[in-house]
Amino acid sequence: MSVVTIRDVAPGDKTAWLTLWGGYCDFYRAEIPPAVTEASWKRLVDPRSDFVGRVAELEGEIVGFVLLVIHPCSWTIAPVCYLEDLYVAPKARGLSVGRALIEDVLSLARQNAWARVYWHTEADNAAARRLYDRFGKADGFVRYQLRLDDASSA
Repeated sequence: MSVVTIRDVAPGDKTAWLTLWGGYCDFYRAEIPPAVTEASWKRLVDPRSDFVGRVAELEGEIVGFVLLVIHPCSWTIAPVCYLEDLYVAPKARGLSVGRALIEDVLSLARQNAWARVYWHTEADNAAARRLYDRFGKADGFVRYQLRLDDASSA
């Protein structure tokens, strides 16, 4: 079995990340304008940004990613981590890539003393929920989202 390597996203990863990002957007039937994708990429490779990207490699090929937003929280002193996006290429599913990405996030959280890591997924995303349930149970909150700009349809 191949070892999954997780690391920070790097400027040279753009082509591979864009391919995976396209697959992620297709999965969620989201049409993200190119300007938004480009802005996201620039934030991911900016070391001053609170938008963090990590990639998963198998045998030297990038096969997955996780995008994190680190932010203050009114319920804690320490910052919290919102795991905004996680995606694994179809050919790498079932190879523990998703699990490795989440374990990496939890390791980063401990190293950086983040108070909490949280995320959400669609209620009917059974495959993702099977993975996520290994780490904890859904908390029962319902998400509300009000769109205020035309920059993104996600």
